[in-house]
Amino acid sequence: MATPQHESQPNPGLIFDIINRYQQTAAFAAAIELEICTHIADGAATAAEIAKRAGASEKGTRVLCDYLTIMQLLTKSGDTYGLTPTAAVFLNKRSPAFMGGAMKFLLDDRVAGNFRDIAALVRHGGSIGEATVSPDNDVWVEFARSMVPIVGMGAKLAAAAVARPGETIKVLDIAAGHGMFGIEVALANPQASIVGLDWAAVVEVASENAQKMGIGNRYSTIAGDAFKVDLGSGYDLVLLPNFLHHFSAEANVALLKRVRAAMNPGGRVATVEFVPNEDRVTPPAAASFAMQMLGGTPHGDAYTLAEYQKMFGAAGFGESSMQDLTPTPQRLIVTGY
Repeated sequence: MATPQHESQPNPGLIFDIINRYQQTAAFAAAIELEICTHIADGAATAAEIAKRAGASEKGTRVLCDYLTIMQLLTKSGDTYGLTPTAAVFLNKRSPAFMGGAMKFLLDDRVAGNFRDIAALVRHGGSIGEATVSPDNDVWVEFARSMVPIVGMGAKLAAAAVARPGETIKVLDIAAGHGMFGIEVALANPQASIVGLDWAAVVEVASENAQKMGIGNRYSTIAGDAFKVDLGSGYDLVLLPNFLHHFSAEANVALLKRVRAAMNPGGRVATVEFVPNEDRVTPPAAASFAMQMLGGTPHGDAYTLAEYQKMFGAAGFGESSMQDLTPTPQRLIVTGY
């Protein structure tokens, strides 16, 4: 099993780089606010041209664009800037895959503010302020509206693995949020009916997206707490996208028991998560997610496959299998009834 590679010689530059990484986040936020990549996509190429469209100083624009070039978001030839493929697809607001809106959620003070004192988080073992998982926190509405470009690819890949085209199935999408995981199943299987569950204000967003995607007549909702609300019954597939990581293993077992009671025999649960390897330091994106949970939840974590298998087993489920949702950093765990 691969482990992170370390330098063989002391490197003070690494320390300075780590200390200054907050500037990358701030520069990225500035680029979104000033629509730097959109202006370049529209034809502005020099600092002067970009600055004029952004309503900013030429010097400041030049410094920001150079910094974005160092960050590998822009290219530079002489005095002319261009977009890298990543920036062209994800940072141009005219692109259907524009991810700038996700910044509102990820950098919201109710999310990012939890990480101002990580030493306190480590001492406490979890979040010490208002956790984003708290009931009806309106940050989840922002999440639902802004994260579609990020989750779209993973939702499509997951649906391809579990949708069972040609079979009539009833699907429960727990913590549906934007609804894309259930919607993609419905798109892959015209005989699938979807029930999206989330807080009332959030599940409205999922319903809106279902209508936009043309499957509104097969999309219904349940509003409430997944741990308490009546889940209904007769489900052939239950989706758990990016939900179990918010809670302790004990809480997850209790939820999974409720899920199993709502399912038809022979049904399956599809769990999409950041799943680190057993070493907990690889792959980097999945392993790093444990820090996000330390700051954002009282008891959540980035669980390994073995830990998920143990939870599902304790809830009465059968074996689990896992596959990567490449090129996303997430993995799909499929568990039998």
